[in-house]
Amino acid sequence: MHSGKKRNPLYFKPWLVALLVLFLAGYANAFEVKVATILPDGSHWLREMRASGEEIQMRTAGRVTFKFYPGGVMGNDAQILRKVRIGQLHGGAFTATGLGARYSGLNVYGIPLLFRSFDEVDYVRERMDDHLVEGLETAGFVSFGFTEGGFAQLMANESISRVEDMRRRKVWIPEGDQISLLALAALGLSPVTLPPTDVLTGLQTGLIDVVAASPVAAIVLQWHTKVKYITELPIVYSIGIFAIERQAFYRLSQEDQAVVRDVMTNTVNSLDKDSREDEREARAVLEKTGMNFVPVNSNSVMGWRHTIDALYPQLQQRSDIDAAVLEQVLDHLRDYRSFSTSPR
Repeated sequence: MHSGKKRNPLYFKPWLVALLVLFLAGYANAFEVKVATILPDGSHWLREMRASGEEIQMRTAGRVTFKFYPGGVMGNDAQILRKVRIGQLHGGAFTATGLGARYSGLNVYGIPLLFRSFDEVDYVRERMDDHLVEGLETAGFVSFGFTEGGFAQLMANESISRVEDMRRRKVWIPEGDQISLLALAALGLSPVTLPPTDVLTGLQTGLIDVVAASPVAAIVLQWHTKVKYITELPIVYSIGIFAIERQAFYRLSQEDQAVVRDVMTNTVNSLDKDSREDEREARAVLEKTGMNFVPVNSNSVMGWRHTIDALYPQLQQRSDIDAAVLEQVLDHLRDYRSFSTSPR
């Protein structure tokens, strides 16, 4: 039975004030992780990452937040890395070539014609990814795994099925990709180097007329609107790497580090698993737009592979290739090919 006394509306105020102070203190001490990427706003990767950032914010009670800078507004990989070095950014979604400037082990997967099939990729990655993540952290970046970018294929306005078809073309390779530059030089080609952010303009102006990209990347970056033919040959295998500068990551409490690792690792693994289906869907889209898929002469492919294989001893002597990682990958490929029916 109520006493009839009115409860003082300020009765709980000290407790509410204390809770509010604690709540606001948490936000005052929040760490905003600033991350940049060349991927456009609205891309599948960015949608998933924004959702992960929101989950991290909730699970850390606002102590950790993420801010994303999409669409290349912070520049290409090299420019993003410079901004990370001076503290303007804390991390990014990088290509292996871009982050390979900090850890040369990442450059191995992207050696042209290294892999012949997704089965080979899966066999090697199952045995090597964790080792590369550890090497990257030693080099100063915390990563949460790799997201498959698929196999880059040649795309042009004219049909390409032989090396000779490219010798009169202006072939693009990413700026700073010295490995591809060496490989194409061995094939008698003189490519044009540009950052990925300049490729669409390069295609529009005629500065370049042959690019290598996966179907997904070609659509996301709108390169497919400037080409008509895709050569059906897995030229280069690509991965995307979401990484945070190590010192910035370890500024977080151990509890918050664990939350970020848990959420981001799950997200990266999910994106990686989705990549093959994304690739099939992207190919279907390209087919509907009238893209022509060009088969490659098997003798030409054998010749290309022999030329690249002959470069391996030279690659192992380069500072931008981790020789130990390359040897491990080649050992795994030899093991796989010794018992598989993968085409040779």
